Amino acid sequence: MILEKYTGPIDLKYMTYEELEKLAEEVRDYILDVTAKNGGHVAPGLGVVELTIALLRVFDPPKDIIVWDIGHQAYPWKILTDRKDKFPTLRQYGGISGFLRREESPYDAFGAGHSSTSISAGLGFRVAKDLLKRDGYVVMVIGDGAMTAGMAFEALNNAGHLRPNKFIVILNDNEMSISPNVGAISTYLSKIISGRFVQETRQKIKRLVQHLGGPAERFMKLTEEFLKGLISPGVIFEELGFNYIGPINGHDLPALESTLKNVKEIEGPVLLHVYTKKGKGYKPAEKDPVTWHGVAPYKRESGEFIKKPSPPTWTSVFGKAIVKMAEMDEKVVVITPAMKEGSGLVEFAEKFPNRFFDVGIAEQHACTFAGGLAAEGLKPVACYYSTFLQRAYDQVIHDIALQKLHVVFAIDRAGLVGEDGPTHHGVFDLSYLRCIPNMIVCAPKDEQELIDLLYTGLNQNLPFALRYPRGPAYGVPTGDPKLIPVGSWEELLEGEDGVILAVGYPVYQALKAAEELKKEGIRLGVVNARFVKPMDEQMLLDLCSRYDLFITVEDNTVVGGFGSGVLEFLSNRGILKRVITLGIPDRFIEHGNQNLLRNLVGIDAEGIARSVRKALRRVL
Repeated sequence: MILEKYTGPIDLKYMTYEELEKLAEEVRDYILDVTAKNGGHVAPGLGVVELTIALLRVFDPPKDIIVWDIGHQAYPWKILTDRKDKFPTLRQYGGISGFLRREESPYDAFGAGHSSTSISAGLGFRVAKDLLKRDGYVVMVIGDGAMTAGMAFEALNNAGHLRPNKFIVILNDNEMSISPNVGAISTYLSKIISGRFVQETRQKIKRLVQHLGGPAERFMKLTEEFLKGLISPGVIFEELGFNYIGPINGHDLPALESTLKNVKEIEGPVLLHVYTKKGKGYKPAEKDPVTWHGVAPYKRESGEFIKKPSPPTWTSVFGKAIVKMAEMDEKVVVITPAMKEGSGLVEFAEKFPNRFFDVGIAEQHACTFAGGLAAEGLKPVACYYSTFLQRAYDQVIHDIALQKLHVVFAIDRAGLVGEDGPTHHGVFDLSYLRCIPNMIVCAPKDEQELIDLLYTGLNQNLPFALRYPRGPAYGVPTGDPKLIPVGSWEELLEGEDGVILAVGYPVYQALKAAEELKKEGIRLGVVNARFVKPMDEQMLLDLCSRYDLFITVEDNTVVGGFGSGVLEFLSNRGILKRVITLGIPDRFIEHGNQNLLRNLVGIDAEGIARSVRKALRRVL
């Protein structure tokens, strides 16, 4: 096998196209073998194998900078650079990341788990190289979905103004439907347009017409735009200052390679439009690339997902609940920044197409758009992953909270998410939301409370943030929604030696820890502190009259989170208590199994019990 003997990018430069095609097949096989066991982003990587090979043949990383946007499409990159042997550890604790990471390899120029950052980072690389007089190209690979983000166009606008050389943006378009004939013609035209003769002639004519000035220059520009518009969709990129080339077949290695070589000689920034098939080489992924974007372990032969019996996920509970809320209230509308499936909104979108808005990868716009809907009297529910909401932080403050607009933020993937790692762990939202005036912040302990808090959020008049974790919930039966008084806590268990104040997922873990400690003669109270802001100050004062030891538990950073809020309350009132804050330590947590990570940071039942024993000097 070619891949078995493969040692690194230098090997590619000496292979025939027949060998390269065989290598591409083997890379796809390898990706399928590993992701079938580990899960991961399957369809994106399968679609860019040939593009990866072409980049490594034409360019010379790490001297030449290759920036992959997000990185979930870069599994072939990991395999074909320097992590072939480590690839089976993908997304496993202690193994390689599912995204690109600078500390993992010198070939990973820039890490990212959020989209649309590549062009901005690439422009930074280009300017730095020029200032430091360092040679080399800068190439960015960005998907058509990522191109919906404003940040991508901000970077294009800036790059078009600076007009850098050796600066190539590759638009990986895996959604275009182009027939073989049109594709072949487009590939041919792209090779012609990117060729040295055409580009040199074009530059000579431009310089000549610039000397003539006036009407001649204007006529030349209009004629060029008209002709380019006839054969390509790239006028917008030309207007931004880029030389547009494409579209070209991203699975045609010879055409890709020759076009990339030609593009290297073009003066000024270039945007190369490449179309690829997401999931290429694996029929289940080709047929349903949305589902196969990111998956759990599966049976490779059939494409059947390996499902273990488990309760419904928090996401699915929310998805069913929001449908029920919309049936009850016609003012309920839903907004998502390109996360319809991930946020459990497929059923809502089907049942209420006129009340569902997928705005693309545009987190800032999604937030302010929700604000406009609220200002006109609707009840918008803005559905985000916790880490994606970080990208709309100014809008949450400036456009929503400052104006006291009634927007409900449904925040999925709160806490430790598992194998996606530090770019996706939602461990900062309690901290960055509780400091915002007018904001209500809460987290449910189980499925029924998620439904109740969503219902509560839709029936009050302030910005309302409801956060819940990834993965299976606890399996608690659910019924009709009911209102929960805003700011109220729930005392679940009385104790003597101390009290655990837990938020969200850790509540049941705290109960389990209390049960285990009771066997050892340690009696702890447990409180479901479901509202982080406002807190139940009356209950907290009552607890202070009964307990000297407080243990706060949250699946959020301990810096500025719920535990900090409790300490602030006690300090402001001059109440002296012993408080132990459990949560995510002040560091980025690696990728790995979700429950393993919870145990490692000490917020599961075992970890809570361990901390209590230590606090009471009864370590076993």
